[in-house]
This record gives sequence, C-alpha cells and structure tokens, in this order.
Amino acid sequence: MRVVVQRCSRAEVRINGNAVGRIDRGYMLLVGFTDTDTQAEADLLAKKIAHLRVFEDAEGKMNLSLRDINGAILSISQFTLYADCRMGNRPSFIRAARPEQASPLYDYFNRQLREQYGFRVETGRFGADMQVDFINDGPVTILLDTNEL
Repeated sequence: MRVVVQRCSRAEVRINGNAVGRIDRGYMLLVGFTDTDTQAEADLLAKKIAHLRVFEDAEGKMNLSLRDINGAILSISQFTLYADCRMGNRPSFIRAARPEQASPLYDYFNRQLREQYGFRVETGRFGADMQVDFINDGPVTILLDTNEL
C-alpha cells in the first residue's frame, strides 16, 4: 500500500464539475493498493498518518499531528501510484490491485481514519474521473509505503 501525504491549507475534489469533498487545513491523501495488500496494511498506514507530526508548532518546528491542529483529510483513490515505467514509455499498472480488491480496502482505510482516530474524512468516488484542487502547504509531501516501514 502506498499513500502520498500532502499537507494542505485547503483541498477539494470534483466529479463532473460538482464538489463532492472539501476540507480546509489538513492532509490531502493519494491512496493506492497493490495485489498483496490486506486490512493489515491499511491499519498500519492509518496509524502512521494519525500520528504523523508535520504541522508547525509555536517555534516553527514540524512537531504537531493532524489531531493537534484539529485538521481534516481528503482521501483520493489513486491506482496510478503503482505505475511501472521501467519498460518503454507507457506505464504498466499490473501491480495495482484490481477494483474488487482495492475498493473495499479503500473504504476500510477511510473508515479506520474516521472511527479509530476520529478524523473528518472527505473522499472522492472510487474509480471516478476526478479533478482535485489543493494548496500544498510548505510544500510538505511524504510518501508512505508499507514495504518500507
């Protein structure tokens, strides 16, 4: 499982021109699954994101968590995080989980962030053509991969 965590001052996702998710300060997450992922990987990354300290404290140090700043999450499914560009110029997505596996894991991951950690989580729609607009604050962008934790 891979998640790109982007600290943001605002984020919005639209489908067919209609806003379906919107947050102010918090995280904009791009979330991707591979064919070997299970709920265990989703639990691991939900916990890591819940405790990640990348917001500045009064001294300007990245020392505060999402909970500390009362932030929210915009979570976007993103199978292209598993693009393989080693051969040629057209990416292969063979390592990305199939929708029938990835969609329930995505729902579970977002539910964990809501229920286990108490965050407000907005989402796009799994598999939809979405337009995402956000302001990356910092910029701060962190890649989390369960194979590297």
